[in-house]
Amino acid sequence: MTTISTAQARLHHHREQFLALANKLYFNYGGQGPMPKATMDTITQTIAHIQHIGPFGSEAGAWLTAQMQTVRTAIASELNVTSDTIAFTDNVTVGCNIALWGISWQAGDHILLSDCEHPGVIATTQEISRRFGVEVTTCPLKATLNEGNPVAIIAENLRPQTRLVVVSHVFWNTGQVLPLEKIVEVCRKNNSFLLIDAAQSVGALPLNLAELGADFYAFTGHKWLCGPEGVGGLYVRPEILESLHPTFIGLYGIMIDSQSQPVNWKPDARRYEVSTPPYPLYFGLREAIATHQQWGTPQERYTRIRHNSEYLWRRLAALPNVKCLRTAPPESGIVSFQLINQQPLKLLQFLDSQRILTRTIADPSCIRATVHYLTLESEIDQLVEAVAKFQ
Repeated sequence: MTTISTAQARLHHHREQFLALANKLYFNYGGQGPMPKATMDTITQTIAHIQHIGPFGSEAGAWLTAQMQTVRTAIASELNVTSDTIAFTDNVTVGCNIALWGISWQAGDHILLSDCEHPGVIATTQEISRRFGVEVTTCPLKATLNEGNPVAIIAENLRPQTRLVVVSHVFWNTGQVLPLEKIVEVCRKNNSFLLIDAAQSVGALPLNLAELGADFYAFTGHKWLCGPEGVGGLYVRPEILESLHPTFIGLYGIMIDSQSQPVNWKPDARRYEVSTPPYPLYFGLREAIATHQQWGTPQERYTRIRHNSEYLWRRLAALPNVKCLRTAPPESGIVSFQLINQQPLKLLQFLDSQRILTRTIADPSCIRATVHYLTLESEIDQLVEAVAKFQ
């Protein structure tokens, strides 16, 4: 009992750093995480410091360059990769676009998507298809949420012409976690690149991208990492760096000579960066990562997320008029559920009126609640009680 009480007290104390958790029940980490106070303080302090030393000068340049390397190192430590494999981006969509447009497409090439991808990625592949005569098809992975083999389905839908496979590590609608190592294996055998939409995995799952082996892994800092909007990254596997050409091109991605003329790309993933980044926001992301690491390792955080999602799943599944999309405890922090004979939007609006923040998903039509290691069991109890009351 003492150990449990100590752990709960520690979590309550840790949560005090997240001001947004004080006056609401928050179940939208998969949409945007609440920022810790250290992140907000760092953003404002960085802006003030830059103005103090001069926003454009040798002192500011040296300081910003050194600080940005600490950000790259912090991100790399979460992903278990070297910092030279990380390119800074604005968000997941930009990272995916870098990978999608950087391949030298030829008419007759094939892109394979799952049927659970985000609209932004789908729209990009449609435009690539229109411009270059590339065929885009989807494979039915949504149906494998509770049974079936997603790896086998991907393998069945691969073609000799498949240049790229695009899937999410964690599906944003159902929370399904794909067995990425096995998907990497079937793609390698087919000589297909693999792009991962990591919107729902970075900051939630313990990751070792060097071992997983995906070619491109696009992520954001504002969801499970609880950083500010407008910062993210793209991991590019070093072995295929020369196969992905920069699409967005600017000073930060090139090497220049003594006459300030471009002579080559940067030798690492920095070649995909363009120009002046939002420095204060990136420094804020670094502090968000440090705040999570103060509480526990990625594995410890994931264990807590799994505990909370199972607790929520079991409590919801016990309600007579609720159907959870998963028939077994979730492997991620996403718990999607439906009310029998009720529209999700009506429940969402009711929960909003109770200061309980969730979201609806259109396909499949459901309510999505996301739990973090920061989530309290008492908060889950209040969510379930509100759902039961609505019925």
